[in-house]
Amino acid sequence: MIDPVAIALGPIKIHWYGIIMGLAFLLGTYLARYNAKKSGIDADHVLNMVVLIIPAAIICARAYYVIFEWSQYKDNLLSIFAVWEGGLAIHGGLIGGVLAGAWYVRKHKLSFLLVGDVLIPSVILGQAIGRWGNFINREAHGDVASEQFMQYFPAFIRDQMYIQGQYYHPTFLYESLWNLVVFAILLLTLYYWKKFNGQVLFSYMILYSIGRFFIEGMRTDSLLIADTLRVAQLISLLLIALGIILMLVFARKSLHSKQSGNSIE
Repeated sequence: MIDPVAIALGPIKIHWYGIIMGLAFLLGTYLARYNAKKSGIDADHVLNMVVLIIPAAIICARAYYVIFEWSQYKDNLLSIFAVWEGGLAIHGGLIGGVLAGAWYVRKHKLSFLLVGDVLIPSVILGQAIGRWGNFINREAHGDVASEQFMQYFPAFIRDQMYIQGQYYHPTFLYESLWNLVVFAILLLTLYYWKKFNGQVLFSYMILYSIGRFFIEGMRTDSLLIADTLRVAQLISLLLIALGIILMLVFARKSLHSKQSGNSIE
């Protein structure tokens, strides 16, 4: 078992979860600045937005999780702030990040869809990296897996997924790998295939949600409504439908705009 505490200096403890999330933010910020320059956006806007988006995303991700797991926190309110123990819901983080980003974009009169295309590859890269924080904390795993099945994985993953005498599906790994595939597709779209603003953002909504829907069905720690409906699966279906609708609408607008000699932002 991997110790979740990476460094201990007396009473000060630095957790692997925090280190991994910090790495995700740093790499995501670097990539977003690079993509901003390629897309004709002042890279300083990225740093300014990160200062707003990261705190908003963390706060909303935690609040989202706590709301659905209130029984776990109601008797110990201070534990709400122990984010290094896990318990950050990505959909809550997306809500916070979008709201903060939309406020900044509107204030500085930027194109929301163009900025979204620039930032969203960094988001999915951060999600791919962040899932390894779940691995360290032994959370976000699936149901019981057979020893024979687990032999296909490296020893360090098998050992970490051996919990209380049983192996569990490393769903964190499934999602991390899926997110890397989506990340590659989004970069290719941004650099080579993009026909209109919003295409990368809408692709993220569709592709990430498809993977999340199926992987969520394997997990044992899903946030639930009425003890039966998996919240993440419901939101994934909504995002898939919304992403497809927006993709079709803006693709059609782009086509008509090109035919008439105009451009859309």
